[in-house]
Amino acid sequence: MTDPKPEDMDLDELRTEIEDIDREIVELVARRTYVADTIADVKEERGLPTTDESQEERVMERAAENAERFEVDANLVKAVFRLLIELNKAEQRRSR
Repeated sequence: MTDPKPEDMDLDELRTEIEDIDREIVELVARRTYVADTIADVKEERGLPTTDESQEERVMERAAENAERFEVDANLVKAVFRLLIELNKAEQRRSR
């Protein structure tokens, strides 16, 4: 059995689909945050700085490439990733 196409779904089904997607987004943010926290621990153990601008640039480039791949506004995607990066950096500074 195949999943229904969004255009064939009623409003309640579409809202349920959004709820499922929102839960998945939060799960992915939680996973990303866990890994970022682990990276922060490694940086602290090795005496490395919190900020790595070249890595941040690579993350933003990947975000733009993925936005293009999935035909999503690159500015929106990059804004989301910039927020994630800044929140992770703020947490790293607090924990040091």
